Amino acid sequence: MKGSPLDKVHQEQAHQTTDTSDITTQNTAGKPSRKSRALKLAGASVVAVSAITLATQQAQALSALSIVNGITSNGGVGVSKNILYGNEPLQDLDMYYPKPLAQAMKTQKSISDSYPMVVFVHGGSWESGNKEEYAFVGQSLAQAGYITAVINYRKAPEHVYPDYVKDTAKAIAWSYNNAASFHADPQRLAVVGHSSGAFNAVAAISNEDFLAPYGISPKDIRAVVGIAGPYSYDFRKFSSATAFAADATPDQVMPDRHIKGPQPPYLLLTAENDKIVYEQNTIKMTQALKNYGAVVENGEIEGASHATSIGAMAPPLRWVNDVRAQVLQYLNKKLN
Repeated sequence: MKGSPLDKVHQEQAHQTTDTSDITTQNTAGKPSRKSRALKLAGASVVAVSAITLATQQAQALSALSIVNGITSNGGVGVSKNILYGNEPLQDLDMYYPKPLAQAMKTQKSISDSYPMVVFVHGGSWESGNKEEYAFVGQSLAQAGYITAVINYRKAPEHVYPDYVKDTAKAIAWSYNNAASFHADPQRLAVVGHSSGAFNAVAAISNEDFLAPYGISPKDIRAVVGIAGPYSYDFRKFSSATAFAADATPDQVMPDRHIKGPQPPYLLLTAENDKIVYEQNTIKMTQALKNYGAVVENGEIEGASHATSIGAMAPPLRWVNDVRAQVLQYLNKKLN
């Protein structure tokens, strides 16, 4: 593996720059974008930062995520770090707890409540990103009342498809099987993914073969939320080809062509101004799932770019777009 993306972030912060690395992937609906977007921050809650550039290119999004994490209050939520769900490198996760549960755990009070649970799978073109950079998602969902596992998974080019999907399935199954240990209800477990992480989540659940080795079925998952996922594109034409075997074809790996087993309901969201992953991915995945008999809802995140479609999950950035509101509305409907 290459050095951790956080090493680069720390170096960049030491030089007081806002250059970042991509949390995105690309598809055939358009050429890879070389433009970045500036996300202006205002208000007392973000006085420490005058602006955040949430870019669409690989050289530009990691320190933006670091800044987002830096300005996101933990809101009293708790976290357990570096929990292993497997024996391979990067097969670990961080578990975030709602404030009442965190306080009860800290004071060792008796806990009778059982909470709904979310497993979050981050993006990064299958090559970058880690659970620490997406702490703001775990904090945001925990603040909303969900025990949240933010997972790592093995990365390309050392690990190509299906390794990262297998890791995602393993983490989902581990979370399901161990939910009670964290005061979570396994019957109220949802999976949320962004960008390549949405691909992982949808691929791992829509094809029962990925979950079957762990004794669970796609139907055991209460709901799936995919945000700006590349579910149906010809990766061979883009730099993301390094995340797949040299002789692989879209028909062999794209999840819209490998649906198998009883399906949970899905919410698939697109970003209005996404120039990295285009809506055709969601359109094709939605149609494939519906043709199979699954229940699918769609939504558009107005005004969102690919990067802000996840960045606005951070509570201080709720004003940027309504992705957090859409995700929480769906989770509340399905899990509560």
